[in-house]
Amino acid sequence: MNEKLTTYLNELFAPYDGIKSVGELKADLLSDLQERFRELKAEGKDDETAFAMTIDSIGDIEETVEEIANLSQSLERQVRINLRAMNLNESDFAGVALHKGKFKASALRGANFVGADLTGCSFATSDVREGNFDGANLTDCSFYATDLANASFHQSVLVRTDVNVSSLKGAKFIDTRLTDAELAKSDLRTATFENCTFHGVDFKYCDLRGIRFDEQIFSGVRFDRSTLKDVSFRGATLKNVSFRLPISVTNKSYNDFKTVCFDGAMMDKLTYAALKGLWVVDLSNVKVI
Repeated sequence: MNEKLTTYLNELFAPYDGIKSVGELKADLLSDLQERFRELKAEGKDDETAFAMTIDSIGDIEETVEEIANLSQSLERQVRINLRAMNLNESDFAGVALHKGKFKASALRGANFVGADLTGCSFATSDVREGNFDGANLTDCSFYATDLANASFHQSVLVRTDVNVSSLKGAKFIDTRLTDAELAKSDLRTATFENCTFHGVDFKYCDLRGIRFDEQIFSGVRFDRSTLKDVSFRGATLKNVSFRLPISVTNKSYNDFKTVCFDGAMMDKLTYAALKGLWVVDLSNVKVI
């Protein structure tokens, strides 16, 4: 009967052979149908009845398959435009859809990327000062040795976004959700974070001096050897957050960490215990949740 289910799906998906996302849907659906068939057999249904009920359980899936196929083909047809080493200062890219585009070593100062879908794009060694990424999709984007000073990321999507050896001085992150993003060896002094959510974010060897993370949400976040002098988490929520101080032959790292403010913060027991174990921060006004 498994062969019969496979044959049924092969016929249903035949017009879309070769489309990766549709193939993945087909494999998942076959697994689900096989499981449903086994359940019906266990309930005492005969083969033919169980098969008919299994097929009925997925309803009219042809329309869904067609929609996925059309979307996938549209994405596959997109041209991978090469915009390397170009003078694109103040260019208007608002609302564009560009996947895996290359902006390497380009001049993009003041460029407008509002609402653009830039999934997988690279901005390595580019000058994007005052760039406007408000509402942009920056999933899987790479910023290596990129100057993003005073750039705006209002309501931007940063999923698996990689920022490395870059300047974010004066950058504005407002109503931004950062998920599984990595910010490494980057300068974020004078950057603004307001009403942001950080999930699975890694700050590695970053300069975060003076940053205000007040009343924002941190989950599964790591501060790994980042400079945190005068950083404020006042009223923030911290769950499964770790702090690994920079290596120092003196007490500088601990003295800097003493200046971090956690007044009114809420944190889980593990985060609280780890911070308490460092013996340097004031946790007297922290709520353990």
